[in-house]
Amino acid sequence: MASSPVFSILLALFSFTSLLLLCNGFPAQHKSPNHHHRFASHNYKDALTKSILFFEGQRSGKLPSNQRVTWRRDSGLSDGSAMHVDLVGGYYDAGDNVKFGFPMAFTTTMLSWSVLEFGGLMKGELQNAKEAIRWGTDYLLKATCQPNTIYVQVGDANKDHACWERPEDMDTPRTVIKIDKNTPGTEVAAETAAALAAASLVFRKTDPTYSKLLVKRAISVFEFADKYRGAYSNSLKRFVCPFYCDYSGFQDELLWGAAWLHRATKYPTYLNYIQINGQTLGADETDNTFGWDNKHVGARILLSKAFLVQKVQSLHDYKGHADNYICSLIPGTPSSSAQYTPGGLLFKMDDSNMQYVTSTSFLLVTYAKYLTSSHKVVNCGGAVVTPKRLRTIAKKQVDYLLGDNPLKMSYMVGYGPRYPQRIHHRGSSLPSVAAHPAKIQCSSGFGIMKSESPNPNILVGAVVGGPDEHDRFPDQRSDYYQSEPATYINAPLVGSLAYLAHSFGQL
Repeated sequence: MASSPVFSILLALFSFTSLLLLCNGFPAQHKSPNHHHRFASHNYKDALTKSILFFEGQRSGKLPSNQRVTWRRDSGLSDGSAMHVDLVGGYYDAGDNVKFGFPMAFTTTMLSWSVLEFGGLMKGELQNAKEAIRWGTDYLLKATCQPNTIYVQVGDANKDHACWERPEDMDTPRTVIKIDKNTPGTEVAAETAAALAAASLVFRKTDPTYSKLLVKRAISVFEFADKYRGAYSNSLKRFVCPFYCDYSGFQDELLWGAAWLHRATKYPTYLNYIQINGQTLGADETDNTFGWDNKHVGARILLSKAFLVQKVQSLHDYKGHADNYICSLIPGTPSSSAQYTPGGLLFKMDDSNMQYVTSTSFLLVTYAKYLTSSHKVVNCGGAVVTPKRLRTIAKKQVDYLLGDNPLKMSYMVGYGPRYPQRIHHRGSSLPSVAAHPAKIQCSSGFGIMKSESPNPNILVGAVVGGPDEHDRFPDQRSDYYQSEPATYINAPLVGSLAYLAHSFGQL
């Protein structure tokens, strides 16, 4: 007897489901309305885990018993003693052994923003992300413990860079640099206020006492930043330049810091401050680069949320300011100005370009979230750009970083079958203390630094500076432009990966 049409359909469905089980070992995921595709080309959950783990490899100070990057040991245990203050802890910014307060604060702000927007999707990684934030804020609280003073650096960068040694062996001067009323540093002070304010929101429900301490300190630090104006790049030039010289001025940090304090406190004081000073602080400037130096774009996106989602009508201009930035990224639109490599990577500059890829991707998925919740789109000179388009662009950038590129190279260490082997990182490149207990002297490590041998310690999750404008990557340890990781490359990536992992049903 011929089978009925219904039976044929059921049989076909059963065969298809069985095939999926055989191929994948698990049933096909049902597609929810927010998911891009049924299957992802990358394990975003694995990348998320590793992107957060990286911060444990950058820790300075006394390491806790649950430290997971076990080739690292305690370091910098007398930091601050030169000025009789406790500055133990915090993060080494990149591949050296200096603690720079400016990028450390920005890293903490961006980790906090990642958790505030996408922490609800992180599942088991949320606690690890919060611990990474707290490692930063515990240090920033120490650095701001005296009124109208911030300790902004530990270590002499020039002398540190003259050595290639493990942080555990460090014997270079642990010079302590501070800003105060007489030596102002508005950019680093306002960024520190932003970090403390953003983190206060992260801990508001789980640790209200700590949260209140953070926001109280943020308020006083911002007041100091605004009252005693001046660039630390001028007053402390010989210590902080060219390493973290602020080239964009301090106006962007004041707007950014006020935006975070407005979000954290809801005090009308900060809304008034933004309304009165927004234009003079560069709210509508067309500087479309977001990173540790320039925060204008981040402030625009952040303030657009207050208008789009919280309906603060007085901030309606920030939707336009944010849209202008978005339109600059979209190829083919009238105001498009972004450059992309032949392989499709956003390219801003030779030095540590991947930081702009991760920060931009984060802003795209975050702005898409705000637009979706307010049922809005972006209009780029007549071309309508939907939230979905923003997410697609962000995903393409993250996928390139994870291996979808001409070299089939993952730029995250420890992720995928092929990743950088010779990253510009002292602790990773030299034998660990466990493997080589004897001290490695200042200049002794340069032989290894200049060698072609792979790094013995895998700094899992580290994202390096990345390829050049032609998608080339030499994987040379001496090439710090392309081969050095940094905390501020990873911090915004955490949010994007959490979003993507959730979108593809991996969390």
